Amino acid sequence: MAATPHPLESTMVLLDRIRVGDATAREQLLRRYRPVLQAWAHGRLPSHARGLADTDDVVQVTLVRALNRLTEFEYRHEGAFLSYLRQGVLNAVRQEVRRARRRPTDELVDESLADASASVVERAIGRQMLERYEAALLQLAPDQREAEILRLEFGLSHAEIADALGRPSANAARMLVVRALADLAQRLADE
Repeated sequence: MAATPHPLESTMVLLDRIRVGDATAREQLLRRYRPVLQAWAHGRLPSHARGLADTDDVVQVTLVRALNRLTEFEYRHEGAFLSYLRQGVLNAVRQEVRRARRRPTDELVDESLADASASVVERAIGRQMLERYEAALLQLAPDQREAEILRLEFGLSHAEIADALGRPSANAARMLVVRALADLAQRLADE
């Protein structure tokens, strides 16, 4: 009897099954990635940008869109899909923020009711630093970017990153993360 595969190991199989119309595989993938993305996205949608959509809605819409566009996704290794989804959620959050800025208000709102506080991430590192981090992250090589995202933002272990990125060992993944972090830090310092 075969051992149960690691959760990341069967992502490619699920994506292939979804591409041929397997609804069960689609539901399995949604169940697998929804909680991970919701945890990552928590606090990234500022309160002023929340209208009819909340963070969970943004994650759900992003997942459905990604699954509907699987033909556009190039599968390189296990960690690539999670990175792809993360970028989709980030883009959706940015879209909601832009939409909130354009939204006309017909009613006068009592200013004492407004929540002007920053999101959890903004409070932790500040809006400008968050923007600088995202810009520097995009400048990294794809494998470095994915390693950083998996380690820093999703909290995967080096062994899990090695599995996800096809590295030969946890130590190899650790070295990739360390080098990527040094590169990221240098890019942030250069600004």
